[in-house]
Amino acid sequence: MELKGYSHKFGDDVNTDYIISGKYKFSTINMDELSVHLMEDLRPNFFNEIKKGDFIVAGANFGCGSSREQAPLVIKHAGISAVIATSFARIFYRNSINIGLPLVEVPTDNIAEGDLLAVDLEKGVVKNLTKEEVLKIKSLPKVMLKILQSGGLVNYYKKYGTLELID
Repeated sequence: MELKGYSHKFGDDVNTDYIISGKYKFSTINMDELSVHLMEDLRPNFFNEIKKGDFIVAGANFGCGSSREQAPLVIKHAGISAVIATSFARIFYRNSINIGLPLVEVPTDNIAEGDLLAVDLEKGVVKNLTKEEVLKIKSLPKVMLKILQSGGLVNYYKKYGTLELID
């Protein structure tokens, strides 16, 4: 599962209200409407900057704050292929895996805005193609890779009829 796109860099402690503001979360559940507001409190017009397959890159504690699933759903629906950060808030991490949004934990200090990246979840590497650097990522448990490859927990269950790991 190799993903390729450009980086869009943010800082530490990006909370779920910055990912999608509460003023929108409570007025609609339509993902097309919500995704255009992705990160707009931090970077107005961000949705128009991204292309399908790009990455959000951040520092520590990405996804802190409320535990609503809209945050990872909006990121995925906007076309972001994965979020790369130094660390993630625990509930955001689990919600993201459940909906099939890959998260990659790696030091992000050397990744700049606009760097072209390739992420291989199975090989456990992030390649910064702009700087010709390879970063080893924290490997995911095999069951999480299977859930991501299935497009999320619901699709995994539909495919295999169980929540047990199927080889």
